[in-house]
Amino acid sequence: MEKLKVAVIGCGSIAKYRHLPEYSLNSGAEIVAVCDIVEERAKEMALQYGAKAFTDFEDILELEEVDAISVCLPNYLHAPVTVAALNAGKHVLCEKPMATSHEEAESMIQAAKSHDKKLMIGHNQRFVASHQKAKAIIESGKLGKIFSFKTTFGHPGPEGWSVDGADSWFFNKEKAFIGAMGDLGVHKADLMRYLLGEFVEVGAFIETNAKQHAEVDDNAVCILRTESGIIGTLAASWAYVAGGDNSTIIYGEKGTLYLEADPTYSLIEEYRDGTKVKHELDKIQTNEEGGQTTSNVINHFVECIKEDKKPLICGEEGKKSLDIILAALESKETKRIVSLKAQAVAK
Repeated sequence: MEKLKVAVIGCGSIAKYRHLPEYSLNSGAEIVAVCDIVEERAKEMALQYGAKAFTDFEDILELEEVDAISVCLPNYLHAPVTVAALNAGKHVLCEKPMATSHEEAESMIQAAKSHDKKLMIGHNQRFVASHQKAKAIIESGKLGKIFSFKTTFGHPGPEGWSVDGADSWFFNKEKAFIGAMGDLGVHKADLMRYLLGEFVEVGAFIETNAKQHAEVDDNAVCILRTESGIIGTLAASWAYVAGGDNSTIIYGEKGTLYLEADPTYSLIEEYRDGTKVKHELDKIQTNEEGGQTTSNVINHFVECIKEDKKPLICGEEGKKSLDIILAALESKETKRIVSLKAQAVAK
């Protein structure tokens, strides 16, 4: 089968450090076009990857040779550009959070169905070796009944990562819609759904207390409950100034799993009888040097198109993870515990 012709819309940091190099490393894909409203950025990436440069995404949608598109834009543009690309007959990999509302997410899902195209959301935590191993352990019954968990994703903030630094759209409410919860929290919502199943209730404290120039949240702590009664906390923060934390701990009847909580061992199993099993696995993806070289998101997306498979994080999956974040926002506004079931009925 010939190479999948791909285009990347948005040439900020996530495209520069993840999408473009990972497409380039994939033998089944070829980057044919890039787009950014800052012409210089588009030209730089086009030159690096031997692609055509554009400043208007609609011009890319008219290119017949383009099979698939990565949408690497500010959050408020995820839905409209994704829907336009799907309507133009392109497969789409959209960065997270997939949308800014239930309605937007649903419009993306429907557009993919209508045109029989793949829609995948760029959640990478499911592809991390320790997380996949943990899922297998949980499903094997080795931990017994799961009681609780705590999961955290924090770092010093996007100004050190974003191509625009402190002036980044990440801090602008109109463009970002949501801050650390959308940037980091939605990743952990997706991970915990992957590991433990669906959640039914969400409570949250969400603050802007670390970034004086931010119009969006920079610190959040959520409480989540599954239907079976597993309860736990999810923290998302842009205020971990001494370094990042991307750890998860799962507490079960027979033992505890420590995921990405140790600098050497990506997964540690610790049991009631004193047994300890330490796993040295592929490191979790980070934005720092020495992190995982590939997120495996691009590889999975390309594979799903070529083999006509449903993506692990399809539109429906992305929406369920987004729903947790939207429920957390509602909890903050109403100062109540939000039922995801009631939320679904209301929609």
